[in-house]
Parts: sequence; structure tokens; C-alpha cells
Amino acid sequence: MKKWKTLQSNYLYQTPFGNLRKDMCELPDGQVIENYYVNEYSDWVNAIVLTEENNIVLVKQYRYAANDFFIEIPAGKREKGETYKEAILREIREETGFVSDEEPILLSECFVNPATQTNKVRTYLIRNAYQAFEQELDPIEFIDIKIMDIDTLGELIDRGEVTQFFTVSAYYMLENFRRKHK
Repeated sequence: MKKWKTLQSNYLYQTPFGNLRKDMCELPDGQVIENYYVNEYSDWVNAIVLTEENNIVLVKQYRYAANDFFIEIPAGKREKGETYKEAILREIREETGFVSDEEPILLSECFVNPATQTNKVRTYLIRNAYQAFEQELDPIEFIDIKIMDIDTLGELIDRGEVTQFFTVSAYYMLENFRRKHK
């Protein structure tokens, strides 16, 4: 198996949110794909945040593209000069007011959609979190904090009431982590 060759690459648009690139690619057998579209997005971080009582801290917010409200784990992008760990701790503090005295545990680092996107998501576990601050939301953020038993989140997933992919996958990453660390 061989990698594809990029014969030509042009940006259709570039924004602070992300870029759309149109490539011409040659496949290993010589076929040429004239228009292969690649979305360039920044990496982001998210986290399962567990309180000292072993409840999970979630956020509920409206997502415009899906035109609905979603219960999710806290998430966001790195700011200039931040490490991924610093970024997730800042995002959690801003979105929920929660902090922890423990180091974040990296559960996974995965490509979001390697067929058409360049970015990765790093999922962390934050343990023994406690609320120390008020929310510090960006002007376009409207977020409700939801705290629930971790098993309740599993039940909501089973019933199809929590459908945001990264929240669902993070829940199962946590279950795997717990199995390994009993």
C-alpha cells in the first residue's frame, strides 16, 4: 500500500475557524482525483470531568448546525502558547467554573475524521473536580451546567438522549479506563 500523491492544492477559503482546501490527488494505481476536499481545522480538547462525589460535570448548549440542544462534555480549542493540558483546564474553568488539584489524564488522542479533516481531539479525564469559580463564557456561548451520576449519563446514551459523538465516545473511554484501573 502506498500513500496518495498531491499534484495540486488550492485554498477555496481560509478563516480563523478553519480552511477548505481543494486538492488534485494521484492514487497508487495512477488514477487521478480532480477535486478532493480537505477541511483544515484546529485540534481541540475535551474532558470527562468527575467531581469528588464521582458525578460527571456536563454542559448543555445549542448547536446551530444541528438546530438542537446537546448535553456534552466540556471542550474547546487551544489558545496560542497553551499546552493541550492547559487548554482543557482553562476550558473547563471557563465553561463550568470547575477545577481540580489533580493532573489531567490523557484518555486518547484521535483524528476526528481523517478522510476529510486534518484535526485531532485529545480526550482527558479530570478527577476530584470542584466548583471554585463562576462561568466565564465567551460572548457567543450560552451554556447550562449539568451535574449527574456517571451511570445516569450511560442511561441517557442508551436511550438516545445524549447523541453528541465525542461525549458518547468519551463515556466509553472512561468505562475502559475504569476496567483497567480497578
